[in-house]
Amino acid sequence: MLYSICRPALFALPAECAHLASLSGLSLLKASGLLARVLPPPVASPVEVMGLTFPNRVGLAAGLDKNGEHIDALAAFGFGHIEIGTVTPRPQAGNPRPRLFRLPRARAIINRMGFNNHGVDALLNRVRDARFPKNGGILGINIGKNADTPLEKATDDYLFCLEKVYPHAGYVAINISSPNTKDLRTLQKDEALDSLLAHLKAAQKRLADQHGRYVPLALKIAPDLDDAEIAGIANALKKHRMDALIATNTTLSRAGVEHLPHGNETGGLSGTPLFRLATATLGKFAHCLQGEIPLIGAGGISGGEDARAKIAAGAKLVQLYTGLIYRGPPLVREVALALAESKKST
Repeated sequence: MLYSICRPALFALPAECAHLASLSGLSLLKASGLLARVLPPPVASPVEVMGLTFPNRVGLAAGLDKNGEHIDALAAFGFGHIEIGTVTPRPQAGNPRPRLFRLPRARAIINRMGFNNHGVDALLNRVRDARFPKNGGILGINIGKNADTPLEKATDDYLFCLEKVYPHAGYVAINISSPNTKDLRTLQKDEALDSLLAHLKAAQKRLADQHGRYVPLALKIAPDLDDAEIAGIANALKKHRMDALIATNTTLSRAGVEHLPHGNETGGLSGTPLFRLATATLGKFAHCLQGEIPLIGAGGISGGEDARAKIAAGAKLVQLYTGLIYRGPPLVREVALALAESKKST
């Protein structure tokens, strides 16, 4: 109810300004104690995935809280897990503004943010203060490479971030699928992927021994893959015993939105138009992986039925982002209840 009142004013602002204003206002409400009064308690429907017990199946996708500044405020929505980032070794400004565009008629967003963030050290300063992971929530940290790091040295950036975030993360997500960092998606291919995963898994083993704690690694992939590419990635995931796959990131496709204002902006498209493609990609990975590696379904969820479709396609968990921009906090509870009811009926 509160969000439906605020949304027209937020949508009157440029999209990135509204994004920042929303998060700042949310944290102020959290600090004042008002947020707890207006939001219902989280839905409790525990599920074990990646060896971790998630309070429920619904998570926040990476990108909304890139710097981990609003973890506890967002947790009040009732998420079972929150994924922050994408974070890079060094701070970077990202791409020039404007770089975030709403397509309200399609319930969609196009972004070309470019991993704008304050750097991994700044993120960890905020993570240390967050109550959410201490209270049983699962915190994922999504890592990437700096834009000015040559592609042949990308693995160094991922290993640097993994080393830093490992002691503080419930799981670590490896983002090689953003369309907004030049050539990043080539890391999804063949030898490049094989080498990256081999280095990451070796580092994970060393860090697990060092810290006495195993932190799962999840790979986040694009929806813009053909069947051969999906099979190749699936084989690499099995070969290196990755802990999970997040399917999917945003799409370069503009099918169904070309005619809309901002519909042909450069960047990744998310929201309702992504749903079918992302869910089909998820289903193809489920077929290839045959239950060997758990799947996290993201892309275009705007209601409980969408989330059920992700589970039916093979997901164990789901993640939201763009749907929140259009539906607000009630979406989290709707999805969590829908999946809790599905769990009871199976």
